[in-house]
Amino acid sequence: MRGDINLQERKRTAMSRRARFIAGCAALSLGGLAGRAFAAEATPAELAAQIAENKAILDTVWVMLAAFLVFWMQAGFAYVESGLTRAKNANNIMMKNLMDFCMGSLAYWAVGFGIMFGAGNAFFGTSGFFVIESSEKTFESLAWTNVPLAAKFMFQLVFAATAATIVSGAMAERTKFSTYLIYSVVISAVIYPVIGHWIWGGGWLAQLGFWDFAGSTVVHSTGAWMALVGAALLGPRLGKYRPDGKVNAIPGHNLPMAALGVFILWLGWFGFNPGSTMAADPSIAHIAMTTNLAAAIGGILAMATSWAIFKKPDVSMTLNGVLAGLVAITAPCAFVSPLSAVIIGAGAGILVVLAVLFFEKVHLDDPVGAVSVHGVCGAYGTLMLGLFAQDKFAPDTTGNGLLFGGGLTLLKAQFIGVISVFAFAVVAGLLLFGILKATVGLRVTESEEIEGLDIGEHGNLAYPDFEMGEPHSAGVGASKMPGLKATAGAPSPQAAD
Repeated sequence: MRGDINLQERKRTAMSRRARFIAGCAALSLGGLAGRAFAAEATPAELAAQIAENKAILDTVWVMLAAFLVFWMQAGFAYVESGLTRAKNANNIMMKNLMDFCMGSLAYWAVGFGIMFGAGNAFFGTSGFFVIESSEKTFESLAWTNVPLAAKFMFQLVFAATAATIVSGAMAERTKFSTYLIYSVVISAVIYPVIGHWIWGGGWLAQLGFWDFAGSTVVHSTGAWMALVGAALLGPRLGKYRPDGKVNAIPGHNLPMAALGVFILWLGWFGFNPGSTMAADPSIAHIAMTTNLAAAIGGILAMATSWAIFKKPDVSMTLNGVLAGLVAITAPCAFVSPLSAVIIGAGAGILVVLAVLFFEKVHLDDPVGAVSVHGVCGAYGTLMLGLFAQDKFAPDTTGNGLLFGGGLTLLKAQFIGVISVFAFAVVAGLLLFGILKATVGLRVTESEEIEGLDIGEHGNLAYPDFEMGEPHSAGVGASKMPGLKATAGAPSPQAAD
């Protein structure tokens, strides 16, 4: 009897669902009829207004979806950085990536967005703070997209968070958490927005003819050059270099976690680059295509390069290559052909391996290779725009690059922009980190670094059920989690976040 009752209930539920489905279809049909009736009776002006309204709705949905994808990249950064550092610092890594977005959200809302896009002068905005539009000209630099101001802010916010979090990886495993929070606020409120105003806010580099579609320089190089200064002032991790100057490899505790982070970032980049149209435009398909091709070939060439150098296809270098390809294509993705994207991505895949090895040799300890991926390859990709741009992909924007008959004009502007951003970011980094080092301090104590920042800075472990053992040959205070051993060969080739 109970089975019969359940069967009857399931039948009634199914009938109810079918009824609702039929009713929904009928409503859609009636809506379509009403729309056709409206189209038949509406004036051309009313039709144009309706089309514009529908386009604004679609544009807003696309921009917000892209913003959500870029926000999800914060999880990718956290996974990559945590996986490529030691288990004793995993909580600290997660907290820094979380606080980058928390602190950055408020700082960018209150100050940064106004400096970046508010009306002002050629160097920084002087209006629009707290995202208040006091006049039609307050955010005139964003008037080219018709999405609501809140959508413009949310999309630009997630980019600011990306720039901030790049520094976390290069300064990992030895930075004071309280000091890092101060840095995160300053870069989100001032440093990144000033550079952004120069290029995206109608500033002097934009007027010069510099182009960066989605942020190879604006976002990635800005964060990376700040990271370069921070890592240099901090000094290397304990045990990273031997007394004779040779490198000790300090392997990360979880390469599968790092690989998952790269997959998350790859997905997020389909919001990062195509979303920078800030419109539901057919060009997003072309941009997604060039983005993917550069990432794919970047991974392949980095794998091949590491294979040739280390006699093994290195996992972390291959992850580096994918990210390097993504960073490099971010500036030119809308302006180059698929073949050009492959060439640009291939160059980035080779370049990032060589850059990681170079910084190791000069004793710049960058645990995840952030400077190599975001700085070196960001600058490289921006310059490649000056060579490979073709006007037919985005008419009346960049014009043709040098290799397509456009002469040196565009390449010259790109070079000036890359050098200017490098110089400003380095000087700003020296001032910021220099002041922090002299006042509150940059680095944790030696005992805290050996014990791990999870305990010293946060009072708990990410993996309380695993034993954290004595130092081994890979570095001071490294984890003894099951299956972790020091790897011979490559001098700590780590992937960037």
